[in-house]
Amino acid sequence: MAPARQPNPEKAAHAVLERMSVHGVPVPVDKIAKGMGAVLRYSPLDDELSGMIYVKEGRPIIGINALHHPNRQRFSIAHEIGHLEMHRDLITEKVHVDKDFPIELRALRRDTVSALGTDIVEIQANRFAAALLVPDFFVEKALASRRFDIDDEAPIEELARQLRVSKQMLEYRIRNLPKR
Repeated sequence: MAPARQPNPEKAAHAVLERMSVHGVPVPVDKIAKGMGAVLRYSPLDDELSGMIYVKEGRPIIGINALHHPNRQRFSIAHEIGHLEMHRDLITEKVHVDKDFPIELRALRRDTVSALGTDIVEIQANRFAAALLVPDFFVEKALASRRFDIDDEAPIEELARQLRVSKQMLEYRIRNLPKR
């Protein structure tokens, strides 16, 4: 039997943007999540937990840390949408969310372990989130229409504000754009 084919996070994000008819920025991740049938729940969580996704009675629920910066929340939502799009089979398995608080629901967590980027599923969800929040069509147009000076961070900071993402995330996305 051939090994399962790994999803392409950038293509998956592009497909979601097309399916949801998103052609502008900032990308409305909350509307995308709801359009995919998910319920968003904001709750104060431990600082190391950014978000999670689980299925209850057949409906995906995305939990987001209400204490985090709005840009971080947007990334966490996009990350969980990535799991919903690419790893749906994994969020239907029974997983405990926390050792001290076992939940009889299925969950994937966005926490400090997932942020390390060592688990292929988390790497894929992070790449998906970056591609969803900073779409190719926008970055290519923005880079072509602006002049950048290595000593002037203002243009990158302006783009990050426009996209409602962190400067670091935008820089990551620019460095990792697919070569054409």
